[in-house]
Amino acid sequence: MAELSTLARPYATAAFKRAKQTDSVAAWSEALQFLSTLGQDKDLLAIVRNPRAGKENVSKLLFDICGEHIDGEAKNLLKLLIENGKVELLPTISTLYEELRADDEGYVNVELYSAFPLTKVEQSKYNAMLEKQLQKKVKAVVSVDKSLLGGILAKAGDKVIDGSIKGQIHQLAKRL
Repeated sequence: MAELSTLARPYATAAFKRAKQTDSVAAWSEALQFLSTLGQDKDLLAIVRNPRAGKENVSKLLFDICGEHIDGEAKNLLKLLIENGKVELLPTISTLYEELRADDEGYVNVELYSAFPLTKVEQSKYNAMLEKQLQKKVKAVVSVDKSLLGGILAKAGDKVIDGSIKGQIHQLAKRL
């Protein structure tokens, strides 16, 4: 995963800088999310990776699929990724772009995992605790993960805050 991030970071940074220059941060975000979906399709990636398909045919196929979902600059990025054989980086580029956007706009995206569904009050409480600890506004996406047994696990970029029972048991086992 770290290798994908390393390869994708220059593309995400360049896209974000261009988006800021052209005042099109939201449009780039939408385009990259759409392209991310393409980059996750296993059948499509099999075609892209097939050396017999040829880069021109792959370009035509992907541009036909994209249609009006992406503009000229996003098409240029896609063309560059096709030429460099890096189409599989699209989901990582999108993720890194969103992190840059969140940092620029003064918030952090957090994946919050709980053993049980959270009420609005509980989610607000966890958001407030995370905002205090991360010193930024928090946009949390909550998912249920029964394997945690209890508590929460929060992931904000490369930071992990493990307040789950499973994590505490794991730490206790390491100490013993």
